[in-house]
Formats: sequence, structure tokens, C-alpha cells
Amino acid sequence: MTLRFPFSSSPVRPPFSIPSAGFRLLAVIVCLLATCNLIAQNMPSAAGPDVLVLSNGDALHGKFVSEAGGKVTFHTDALGDVSLGWDKIKELHASQRFAVLEKSVKLRGKKDAGNIPVGTFDVADQAVTVHSETTPAIPPIPVKDAQYVMDEPTLNKAVNHQPSFLAGWNGAATAGAAIVSATQKQYTVSGGVALTRAVPTVSWLNPRDRTLVGFTGSYGKITQPGYFAAGVFVPETVTKSAIYHAAAERDQYFSPRFYALAQTAFDHNFSQDLQLQQIYGGGIGFTVFKSPKQEADLKATLQYEKQTFIDAAPGSNLNLFGSTFEADYIRHVKLFTYTQSLAYIPAYNQSRAYSANETDTIAFPTFKNLSFSLGTTDSYLNDPPASLPPTERNSFQFTMGLSYAIKSKY
Repeated sequence: MTLRFPFSSSPVRPPFSIPSAGFRLLAVIVCLLATCNLIAQNMPSAAGPDVLVLSNGDALHGKFVSEAGGKVTFHTDALGDVSLGWDKIKELHASQRFAVLEKSVKLRGKKDAGNIPVGTFDVADQAVTVHSETTPAIPPIPVKDAQYVMDEPTLNKAVNHQPSFLAGWNGAATAGAAIVSATQKQYTVSGGVALTRAVPTVSWLNPRDRTLVGFTGSYGKITQPGYFAAGVFVPETVTKSAIYHAAAERDQYFSPRFYALAQTAFDHNFSQDLQLQQIYGGGIGFTVFKSPKQEADLKATLQYEKQTFIDAAPGSNLNLFGSTFEADYIRHVKLFTYTQSLAYIPAYNQSRAYSANETDTIAFPTFKNLSFSLGTTDSYLNDPPASLPPTERNSFQFTMGLSYAIKSKY
């Protein structure tokens, strides 16, 4: 029905009648507002910065990063990463989820990792209190027993993921050279690469396997140009030295310290007339001690060994059955890193065909991943074949150069 008023030529709708298009638009707006309000109510509030209170009462605001071996790493925009001992911290309040590992906890896999308390935590009165939603409430942990504290993604990555074969490698590459141009022409180049891949890649999980590969080498040449003496031409003479060593080892752990190993090694030493020494063997190893500052390993193998010599007389080349008894040691201090390897290689079917070697290296950090290194390699071969000039049984070399640290990003 349409109503008309006097002096009006257009129809008038009842006051309660709303156009259908306007009604639909209003309904959509109301629904959007209600949805936004519901989302806002269910979104977690942005976590504030973590707070670290020093023993003198000063407070730092930023982000807790991790803790290992009693050293806490805390990041602030003004100071960057700050490293502090627990004794310097009065209080600490972390708003993100972290895992706290006690000294007494031994992790071997996913099953053990499920018992680790994970959650936000507070530190007060030299004790860590974890607020976990997944594990039963645990009493406060004394800070001296909190061996590691890491974020939840780091825990999941270390426990639940296996790095690819190309990931997880750590080590160093070293290079050095010397050139002399005078009456004699002389040059020497040396270098090496040592890489280790340990799985898991973190020290707070028990080791499962380890792969080691390495190469060291030095090559030098001294040239005495030809000359005339009393009308007689003396031809040019060349003296060279070449020492190479390459090795690979695979360790498979059946306890945190004991492991089975397979290894191979190849050696060439021109000054000892050794064309090639090949070793293929397997055995056991034992980690005597291991800490962030030092580590020592003892190894013993049974192996097949073949020695071939340069211009050797018939019968000089040898096929041997023997062993390698080896000790490896590494020490990290503030100013340098010291590495030592000792090996004795007897042959059971040829008692005279034994050898031994020692390698020592000191690396001094210089700039970022670069360091200055000094090294010695002492090699003893008891049975070189007779030759002219006579072959020395002992070979010693001293090297120096720059080393570049190779660090895994896994």
C-alpha cells in the first residue's frame, strides 16, 4: 500500500521499511566487526622483553638466548650478546618457551627428550623454576645443576631431525707458502684440511656417530741453475720434497665414550722413497675425557697395510698385517687451540716394518674465522729400501700459515 500526503507527488514508505541492499551491507559490517573482535580476544598478547637482574640490582631488558656450562647468554639492543655466570645474576624472567637440562639427565633419543621440562621460566634465589604445560610440575632446579638451557626449536631440531651428509661439518683449512729467488730458486707450499661431522651436532645429546676426513701436504723444490766452471758445464740440479697424508675415519658409538671405528689412510713421502702407503682397518676407540675446553681419545685397530717404494728393487714392496695405536688430544684456551696426534703402526708379519708419526698444531685466533697456525709433522719409517743417496728414516717438517675455520650452520 502506498500513502500520499497532500502537496506531495512522491510515494512515502513506512518508517520501518529498510531497503534490502542496505540491510545486507549492514549485516556484513556487523559480522566483520564481530569476527575481528573474536580474533583479537583469542590472540595471545605480545610477550614483553625478558628481564635479567644483576647481583648489584641493575636490570637488563632484552632476550634470553641460552645457557651452557654455567654461562648465560643474554641479548640487548644496546650491548648485543652479553655472557654472564650464574653468580652474577640475581633474577631472570624469560617469556618464551625453553628446555632446561639437568646435569644428571642423559639424552639418547626422542624418548628421553619427552621428559625434559619445557616452558617459560624464572630464576630467583639461585634456582630455576620452569612453568611447563606438558610435564608434571617439578621442584626448582639449582642453577649449578642446570647444565643447558635452550629454546624449544633448538631442542626439536637436535632431537627430531637428522642433518644431511653435507651438513654438520666443522674444521679448518690451512695454507702457507715460501718463495726464494737468489743463487738458487726455491719455493715451498703447504696446506691442509681437517673436517669433523658429529651427530647429533650439539654437545648435550649423547653422540651417535662421527666422521673425520683430513688431508695435509707440502711440496718444495730447490733449483740450482747450470753453470760453467773452468770451462766445464755443470748441469742444472733439482732437489724436491713432497709429503702428503690423507685419512678418513667413521666412528659408531655404542655408549657415550666407547665406539667402533673404520679407517683408511694414504701416505706419500718422497724424502723417504715412499711412493704410497695404504692402510685399511677397523677397531675400537675410547674417549678418555671430554669437556668444552679439551678432549682426548685413544684408538686401536687391526689393518691391512701395503707399502710401495720409488724405484724399489724386487721384493722391496710389502704387504703387511698390523695395527694402529693412536692418541688424539685437543685443548682450547683463550689465546690459542692446541691439537696433537700420536700414532704407532707395528706390522705383525714383518717386525722391522713399523712406523710412527706425530703431528702438533697451534692456532692463534686473529680476525673472525681466521687464525695464524704453526705446525710440525714428524714421521718415522723403519724400513726404507737401500738407495743412493742413503735414505733417512726420520722426516720432520715445520709449517706456518693462515687457517680458516669452517663452522656448520646446521
